[in-house]
Parts: sequence; C-alpha cells; structure tokens
Amino acid sequence: MSSILLRALALAISALTVAPAWAQSYPNKPIRLVVPFAAGGSTDLVARMLAERMGPLLGQTVTVDNRGGAGGSLGADMVAKAAPDGYTILMGTVSTHGASPAIYKKLPYDPVKDFQPVTNVMSVPSVFVVHPKVPARSMREFIALAKAAPGKHTFASPGIGSLGHANVENFAHLAGIQLLHVPYKGAGPALNDALAGQVDALTDNLPSALPHIQAGRLRALAVLAPQRSSLLPDVPTYRELGFEDMTEGGWFGLLAPPGTPQPIVNRLREATHKAMEDASFKAQAEKIGGISMAGTAEEFAQQIKVALARYQRVARVANIQPE
Repeated sequence: MSSILLRALALAISALTVAPAWAQSYPNKPIRLVVPFAAGGSTDLVARMLAERMGPLLGQTVTVDNRGGAGGSLGADMVAKAAPDGYTILMGTVSTHGASPAIYKKLPYDPVKDFQPVTNVMSVPSVFVVHPKVPARSMREFIALAKAAPGKHTFASPGIGSLGHANVENFAHLAGIQLLHVPYKGAGPALNDALAGQVDALTDNLPSALPHIQAGRLRALAVLAPQRSSLLPDVPTYRELGFEDMTEGGWFGLLAPPGTPQPIVNRLREATHKAMEDASFKAQAEKIGGISMAGTAEEFAQQIKVALARYQRVARVANIQPE
C-alpha cells in the first residue's frame, strides 16, 4: 500500500475517533451532580465530599442538586433524560440501580440502558441495629427472640421496596424468622422512630447510625460488608454469622446520561479518581467507614448487573410486594 493511501486511511480513522470540539473543551460551565435523595443522608455526604474536590480539578464548580422522591427514582430519571453533555450527572446507588429496579417493574428508567456508567466511588457498610429495650445482645439472641414470637418484633425501613426493606427481608428469610415491616417515607423518619423505641430494629447506613450506636441509643448486631468495620470492630458481619449471601452493603457511583461522549466520560472518571486520592477525602471516607471502589466503567456496569440479579432473587424469595 502506498504512503499516500496509508496517510489517507490514518486521517479517516482519526476523523472517526476525534470528539466534537465542544467535547474537547469540556467542561466550560458548572456541572450539576444530582443526588436522588434528601440532603443529609449518606449519598448526599459522599456526593459533597466528591464535588468539593472535583471542581478544582475540572476547573468548574460541581454543584450538588438534591432531587429526592419516589425512592430515588425521580432524581435518577431526571439524569436519564438529561442532555448527554456531561453537565448533569448522577450519584447512583445500589438502591437506584439495584434494589428499586428489581422490585418495582414500572420505574420510569432502565438502570442499564438509560445510563452511561462513569465509575464507582465508594461502598459503605450498613448495620442492623436494635433499640436498647430489645433484650438481645447479639444477632443469635435476636433470632431466638424472633423465632419464639413470630411477627412480634418490628423493623423500620425508608419504604416498601427500599434497600433497607429488601436487606432485612433477605436476612429474615435466610434466618427463618418473621418480622413485622413498618415502612416510612424516608430513612430519617425510620431512624427517628427506631431511636424512640417505636420500632425494634432497622438496617441503616453506618454513617447515619454510628453516632447513635456510640452513644448507646442503638445496639449494633451485624454489619453488612465483606469484612468487619474498623469503626465497629466488635460487631460481626452477616457472613461471619453464617449468612453467606449477605456480603455487600451500600455503594455509590457516578453515572451520565446515555450517549455521553467517551472523552467526557473519561474526563469525569479521571477527575473522580484524582479527587479520591486526596488525603482529606481519604480521611473523611475513613470516618464514615467508606471503602474506595475506584474502577473502570466496565467494572461499575458489571456491579450494577450483579446487584440487579441479587435483588431480583431477594424480591422473589422474600415475596416483597410494592404498593
């Protein structure tokens, strides 16, 4: 092949792979990071930790926009339908891209087709807690109490079909016990009633529950994570208690609308990973028991598929029926 033809071929390939000019200049205005839950929760906390450090790296402000409602589906759907230009991105969670899509069949978005994974960010353990009035000092004792009085003991959740609901129903099914579900409109009200003793138990993200555990207002019986948390070294994992199917707590990751150009996805991922290398970010993550999960878009996409399969199974075996 002549040198002229080789050069022409190279230019043709280059023309196909070079991003549009607007993508090359990205970003040239502020970026909106949508949190599909109310301010103050774990998702919001992680998003703000990230946004604060990504902004200087990208040369633009990254603004956190809380769009709570419908178990996270409102905010997630807004990003799914946003322009694929990298200026509206989502802090997705195992709820928005695992539990809720597996349980609710009529969500306005498809967790796989309607998003472009950027990178996972962090996993955070969740913890099963009981009010101190419950006469159980360990999970074994709690299971014995529940077996002695089926349906007597109550547990709170942020709502029917929520991650907190699915995880406790999965545990109850595996343990062979019956608990009475008390759904709330959000994690905050559920936690408040657990603190007041209006319900016996709940599963909550570790950052939210930790201050109350340390103050003695709640008693931790099990941690949902691959290994024990350094913040609760005396509390066993579900796996240690014999529940091999329960190893993954909550996770958070960035997603963009479908069709977002690859150079923009790459730019966001690079900035995210650099932000996570910041010493102050690592220190904050350690305080909430966070475990870094910086990886590729392909790894994050696979994690979403695994979560969907897990919670589809949980919904089926635990017979979780959304309203």
